[in-house]
Amino acid sequence: MITKKENAKNRQFKGVSFDVLAVGLQSMVTKMNYKVGDNVPLHAHPNEQSGYVISGKYRIKVGDLSEILTSGDSYSIPENIEHAWEVIEEGEVIDVFTPIRQDYL
Repeated sequence: MITKKENAKNRQFKGVSFDVLAVGLQSMVTKMNYKVGDNVPLHAHPNEQSGYVISGKYRIKVGDLSEILTSGDSYSIPENIEHAWEVIEEGEVIDVFTPIRQDYL
């Protein structure tokens, strides 16, 4: 499946803007468009989530771990593990979810 950038679907989830870039049979790729104030509270979901920071500055909390992420950093969060996200500086992040997040379609 190929998605040209002009065909990417822009969505909103809990106030955060993101683009659905590609959806396969087992996974999906999104580009999160974070603004300061787009903080994601502690939550968990049945999807493994891996991401790559294109730009911006963020604090990620996964279990007892709390780290600052900036351009070039990446992460992976196992399914059903509580995590939170704080936007310190606006930017963009690529997220990959397996399986597909139905609530993002």
